Amino acid sequence: MSSSPLSQLALPHVLRLHAYTPGLQPTEAGWVKLNTNECPYPPSPRVAEALRREIGADGASLRLYPNPKSIPLRAAVAQLHGLKEENVCIGNGSDDILNLLVRIFCAASTAGRPAGAPDGHALLGATAGWMFPSYSLYPVLVEIQDGRAAIIEFDRSMQLPLARIAASSARAFFLTSPNAPTGVAFSNADLERVLTSFRGLLIVDEAYAPFAAENAIPLLARFPNLVVVRTLSKAYALAGIRVGYALAAPELIGLLDRVRDSYNVNRLSQAAAIAALGDRDHFASIVAKVRATRDQQLSRFSNERGWFTYPSQANFIFTEPRNARGETGLTVAKSAYDFLCSRKVLVRHFPNHALTASFLRISIGTDDEMGVLQQSLDAWRQGGA
Repeated sequence: MSSSPLSQLALPHVLRLHAYTPGLQPTEAGWVKLNTNECPYPPSPRVAEALRREIGADGASLRLYPNPKSIPLRAAVAQLHGLKEENVCIGNGSDDILNLLVRIFCAASTAGRPAGAPDGHALLGATAGWMFPSYSLYPVLVEIQDGRAAIIEFDRSMQLPLARIAASSARAFFLTSPNAPTGVAFSNADLERVLTSFRGLLIVDEAYAPFAAENAIPLLARFPNLVVVRTLSKAYALAGIRVGYALAAPELIGLLDRVRDSYNVNRLSQAAAIAALGDRDHFASIVAKVRATRDQQLSRFSNERGWFTYPSQANFIFTEPRNARGETGLTVAKSAYDFLCSRKVLVRHFPNHALTASFLRISIGTDDEMGVLQQSLDAWRQGGA
């Protein structure tokens, strides 16, 4: 074998790939962590109980593979949403589901029309589409596939450009609702208008839907070209467990099952998820507390501080800092971000695009954590930032 560096053996498009960058995860204590949209409250007590039962006294169950299709968990999800098991696919986090969908619908950029494909196959390109700004994992998944992207940009109004989405040549179009990073949600009426005209698959990524006033699940019965993707990381406080799922027509679920790993969700995650889904009171309590704190903070930023802040329906806020001189912009947002970091308060800043550079995304924490945040922002402004 040649002595060339191993990177020369890699596919060329992988060498051009930029990996997804998650929010900072500090290892030392003392941080107020408001940068990754994690739940500020613990999961249902039933989760720990379920994990202890699953492990058992000697851990012997861990020598066995998990249920390959997560059948009991599929049944629990189906019951929760009034669907059938054949409408559900379980993933190792919702990111796993998104990855599978890209595998299925986004071909490599050099791929041509398959031999023997029906004429209608040529109507759509070998692309995945999405709005910008939205979840920054989408381009990474498409780049891994060496695929092409059909990106439509929002303007500052964050109004959904229905006609442009409907006219997209993408085979699969990803729409985050509520949007990340702004928190703006899109109505079912607008989604229905898109679904009626769009020839491809509309994937509504509902990671934050439990905190919103509306969700797209009622549209599944009428639109087979709709997929709804959910996660247990946010409202169920199970980000460390990594469980998500897709809700869709049985034909689409069958395609997901063709390409997913045989044992993609481990035994402990399946047990924890079933327990969490079964505790509706705890779920409702978490959602109510996060919503109440979010709405209080929205008022604090918009009305008291006078900062432009999007009307979030998620578990975070996207706000445009204004310094003591009334200035906004990239430099101001970076100043606020750096000052908060110096006070061990973590938020997110997305400086690489004009639509996001002047804003901070702030996850909703406990009331005490939000108090620390607001006090730190007061100190930033008083410091002549």
